[in-house]
Amino acid sequence: MKPRHHLYLDDELTNELEALASKPGASKSSIVANALRSYFRHRAGNAEAKALSQRLDRIAQKQDSHARDIEVVLEAIAQFANFYFAFTGSVPNPDEASVKRGKNRFEYYTKHVGKVLAVGTSFGLQVEDIVETHQSDTATSDGKDR
Repeated sequence: MKPRHHLYLDDELTNELEALASKPGASKSSIVANALRSYFRHRAGNAEAKALSQRLDRIAQKQDSHARDIEVVLEAIAQFANFYFAFTGSVPNPDEASVKRGKNRFEYYTKHVGKVLAVGTSFGLQVEDIVETHQSDTATSDGKDR
């Protein structure tokens, strides 16, 4: 048994409801029931759209985080290539001084990548500026200039 409801509608809605119910196979109850189903589905659709929107926002935030991680990796690779080609000469027989100089260069490389990322600049630095900075750092760190 279906529960009975008492509704109060204005005159305009009452006239439209009666006009629709006068058609064969239609009743006021089925028209109101279909209208309520449609209304509830629409409200549920808005809730789903809101949940989907929140999920997409979280995905976008994660994507921004991944983009930053990729930027860090690319900057590190670019800086490494720059330092490698700018400072690495061929050493036929590595001696203790060459190994120490290599370790100092790698330490400088990691510090420089950190500085560049902290400032937010990209690989726009000139090789000459990096070479001058590195030469002054190496001269003070191991007592020898390149």
